[in-house]
Amino acid sequence: MSNTTTHTTRTAKSVLSVFGAALLASTLLTGSLAIGTTPQAFAQGTIAAIDPTKGFAPLVEHVMPSVVSVEVKFQPAAASSDDTAQDLPPQLKEFFEQFPQFRDRFQNPRGSREGGSAVGSGFVITEDGYVVTNNHVVSNAETVKVTFNKGKTYDAKVIGTDSKTDLALLKIDSKDSFDYVPLSTRDAKVGDWVMAVGNPFGLGGTVTAGIVSARGRDIGSGPYDDFLQIDASINKGNSGGPSFNLEGEVIGVNSAIFSPSGGSVGIGFAIPASIVDKVVKELKSNGSVTRGYLGVQIQPVTEDIAESLGLAKAEGAIISNLTEKSPALKAGLKQGDTIIKANGEDITDAKDLSRTVATLKPGTSVPFEIVRGGKQQTIDVELGAMPTDGVKMASVTKEKDKSKLELSDLGISVAPAVDGPGVKITDLDPKSEAAQRGLKAGDIILEVAGTEITSPADVDKALKDVKGKKVLMLVKSGDNQTYITLPRDQG
Repeated sequence: MSNTTTHTTRTAKSVLSVFGAALLASTLLTGSLAIGTTPQAFAQGTIAAIDPTKGFAPLVEHVMPSVVSVEVKFQPAAASSDDTAQDLPPQLKEFFEQFPQFRDRFQNPRGSREGGSAVGSGFVITEDGYVVTNNHVVSNAETVKVTFNKGKTYDAKVIGTDSKTDLALLKIDSKDSFDYVPLSTRDAKVGDWVMAVGNPFGLGGTVTAGIVSARGRDIGSGPYDDFLQIDASINKGNSGGPSFNLEGEVIGVNSAIFSPSGGSVGIGFAIPASIVDKVVKELKSNGSVTRGYLGVQIQPVTEDIAESLGLAKAEGAIISNLTEKSPALKAGLKQGDTIIKANGEDITDAKDLSRTVATLKPGTSVPFEIVRGGKQQTIDVELGAMPTDGVKMASVTKEKDKSKLELSDLGISVAPAVDGPGVKITDLDPKSEAAQRGLKAGDIILEVAGTEITSPADVDKALKDVKGKKVLMLVKSGDNQTYITLPRDQG
């Protein structure tokens, strides 16, 4: 991929910066592959922590032999006009829709539609030759080869991939014994030393060092983002390579970069070893990852929402909608329930709930501690399996009042929604708090202060019953449902 050399708008600059992270880090080639030196084969187990003030040479000597370059050949496929953005995150698709002049400046990051080759990195985790890399390095591969630092090359096959965490497991096609490196069982801390090893730009075994800059980064690449941010240089081709602590343990798999230019600017992202361990075990056993499924649409609890619900602090995940025939719906969870614990673990935000549920097995009965109507209760839910297809949101059709009511105190005008529950916003004061909070004509108000709305009169009654300073509303905009809060007396 080549970045644009000019940016016509500030929006373009912003999105192109994200694009560096979204495209991740595999180098694409359409001709023959040229590699300099490539990884060798040594290490296994941990070593006494090195002293970084005396250099990283002992650590490099220990781990480099277990790091491999990964060469992938793709089968040529017919291109379409949408190929450039087909596999991109939603925010980039929206960017291309707004700025179509940029569409032709980007190549597909995997190269699978043009054929040719891609190179990335990986590392051996077992003596019999299982190798971890990124899903985006080997996805849709026709053939895969791994090359060690001393130049020996082996064929490999893809055992399994997981697009949601961008991980893949390979198996070297050989009966040889291989040196390997272990995954760390300890969480990396911000400020810890880190050494990254990989195959940037197809150059072969390259080492960079830095520190863990942050934890728990969400870069919008998937539903379970929980990246380590590191400042050891990561470039294209480093994808799938390991980041090590000073004991020679893998603390993360290098997967993405944030870059306005396409090169390293000191902001790289690695999948934590704890996630890698769980995913790789499932890939090895089953070839795929099966995740628990609750079947809810959720959002974070803001300070305003917490105040409206009478919660002590702005933590948890509030249910804004449920899917049809979902485990949550069957168990009795409802819109407006705030989940504060799942399986005994505190839920700090919506992302936390998603990650927690995903780690649990389908069929598991899980207690969810919720707040409903200001009271705490526990509801047990038997989790389902994460569906591969789209799901429909649950809905209830109710008879509508034909009257129309002006809600001048909130700056909103509503009318009955003719095609479903709730009332439709027909007009609103552009200077009102409602407009500033993002409400617009066409949005549907489904709940006010915990009361389901079937007519404009319901809104008026619910507003009169509000005791606090703010009123909580469940609003549907397009396919999304979101809770918002508005001042009780003046919009």
